[in-house]
Amino acid sequence: MTATNTLTERYISATVRSLRPEAQDDVRAELEASIADAVEARIELGEDPATAERAALTALGDPGILAAGYAERPLHLIGPRYYLAWWRLLKVLLLIVPVCVLGGVALGQTIANAPIGEIIASAVVATGGSIVHICFWTTLVFVILERSGTDTGVRWDVDQLPDTADDGAGRNELIASLVFLGLAVGALLWDRLRGFVVIEGDALPILNPQLWPWGIGVLFLLIAAEAVFAIVLYRRRGWNTALAVVNTVLAVAFLAWTLVLLVRGELVNLDFLAHIVAAGGEGFAAGDAEAADEGGVFRILAVLLGFGIAIGVGWDIVDGWRKARRNR
Repeated sequence: MTATNTLTERYISATVRSLRPEAQDDVRAELEASIADAVEARIELGEDPATAERAALTALGDPGILAAGYAERPLHLIGPRYYLAWWRLLKVLLLIVPVCVLGGVALGQTIANAPIGEIIASAVVATGGSIVHICFWTTLVFVILERSGTDTGVRWDVDQLPDTADDGAGRNELIASLVFLGLAVGALLWDRLRGFVVIEGDALPILNPQLWPWGIGVLFLLIAAEAVFAIVLYRRRGWNTALAVVNTVLAVAFLAWTLVLLVRGELVNLDFLAHIVAAGGEGFAAGDAEAADEGGVFRILAVLLGFGIAIGVGWDIVDGWRKARRNR
């Protein structure tokens, strides 16, 4: 066996081949000396030369790792210097961008009057693509920063410490919830009895008068349930899984009440819509004609209203579960 084919030579060649040419000779000489010393020490302990050589090289480990140490080249994708900044940014982007993409694509496809299957497929594909791109490009940027040694300028100090978490179960939150629900009841009664829109002295309700008493009665029951829920939440002094479930049920019930009436065209007073058409004149008629392929201006507004309510309800549900999980 020639010298160039010994385990030691093969190990040294594997180590120095990825180093800069000007550093290879020094590293080769250092390794030859250290390996020879290690082999000699093992032979003195009674091992045969072949076994001693194999054991010494095994103790040195993977030559790629050894070469990275000589070259001061990191073997991790993102090291501790940038890891927290990368992870925090990635979490923020993944919490915001995919949701916006999902909602935006679904909204656009709904306005375009696409079939439900196409709406779902397009939204899911676009959301999945956004997640892949966010993970890839964010990681790539931090890998480049890691390899180039660029300073991101991010510094931690005590001013960045988060405030004590608020679980939304205090007296102020209870008062705010009850006041908001009271205003909602007052707005419903005012719209029915006095009217936010008055035409020639006559009240013109915005909500469909045919919803009274049963349709609006269901809404009053939901509002009363929300008030009871707010009081129970205050008395329990915090969220738990049971309260998060109840909050989800109430939110979904309100969303279902709204969307069913909106889809069936029974939520808004038709006379109020006719008044808008008359007040809009030729400008409204022209805009409605341009939006004819999407079902007209009113359908687009209904879609936007439905999506806006769905977003608000979705956030209420997520916030409830987030607080319950945090308290647990």
